[in-house]
Amino acid sequence: MTSTVFDENNKSGLKQEDFKAMVQGKETNLYILKNPLGMEVAVTNYGCAVLSIMVPDKQGEYANVVQSHDSIQHFMNSPEPFLGTTIGRYGNRIAKGHFVLDLEDYQLDLSRGSYTLHGGPNGFHTRVWDVVDFNESKIIFRYVSADGEEGFPGNLTVDMMYELADTHNGLYITYKATTDKTTVLNLTNHGFFNLRGIGNPTSTVLDNIVTINADYYLPIDKDSIPTGEILKVAGTPMDFRTPHTVGERINEPFEQLKNGTGYDHCYVLNKHEVEEFAEAATCTDPVSGRRMTVFTTELGVQLYTGNWLNGFEGAHGATFPVRSAICFETQHFPDSPNRPYFPSTRLRPKEVYRQTTAYVFDVID
Repeated sequence: MTSTVFDENNKSGLKQEDFKAMVQGKETNLYILKNPLGMEVAVTNYGCAVLSIMVPDKQGEYANVVQSHDSIQHFMNSPEPFLGTTIGRYGNRIAKGHFVLDLEDYQLDLSRGSYTLHGGPNGFHTRVWDVVDFNESKIIFRYVSADGEEGFPGNLTVDMMYELADTHNGLYITYKATTDKTTVLNLTNHGFFNLRGIGNPTSTVLDNIVTINADYYLPIDKDSIPTGEILKVAGTPMDFRTPHTVGERINEPFEQLKNGTGYDHCYVLNKHEVEEFAEAATCTDPVSGRRMTVFTTELGVQLYTGNWLNGFEGAHGATFPVRSAICFETQHFPDSPNRPYFPSTRLRPKEVYRQTTAYVFDVID
């Protein structure tokens, strides 16, 4: 499907011809979403990646607040394969790439030597999705994942929608999925945010002020696999129940920060009820005044502070040094298929997986 409302003068400066290619027998493309307030979001159907989010600062100046690339070839060959993409079938890590489901053993393709990360090397972030609906403020993508893809069971159909709000600068992401065989599913978006805007070099996020609505988090081992414990954040550098800057405690000699090379942990969100759509986190850049509030129906959010970014070049010559991005990946818990006391990520035939997450932007003085 070709955009009928594409604007070559879009705020991001991205060009549609730079995203047209034949990949996996399908055409990739670029799509621009707009709302009446001037917010613009650029996405592609390769990995359902968010390529730009253009929102104003306290002076009314627009900037792209997500790290990205400016062509499909650069994106497909990025040193960071998950940059802004949709993650599946299983966000985060599964230990040893193995789990047992309905008495059957499943071995997944390994991303690293000891685990499967974000659905495997050829997960949803590498797939070309179909566009099933598109207008100026909304786009719906579909992907059918075959039984056995990356080792996961069941033919899985996923519909995912990006939609901009009319009355505020919010990007809403909704997921719906069904399967013909019992499987596990944990979808998320992996936006690498920098609320000051990308540049050369992109500034660090160490002075960003963060809150997370969570009393507990999941500690990890040296391979970033959950230990199985669920620990209180109180009295530790993991506590963001009140505002703290990212850099305030990130280099403290705390074992969990050493294991994650900074923050790279799943927080257990405070929920009044399952699937409650509620505030999960906030992030504020004190220079631009931009603030992002994250809402989700999910039970957890992975905080990642760009610890492995290495300065590679992205869109329009921007560079992305270490800790120049912050991620809030809303999700169920990592390694849940191997932790029966974690909330289940099982999806059975005739059940419908649903999730909604929103990234809402405003400014403070």
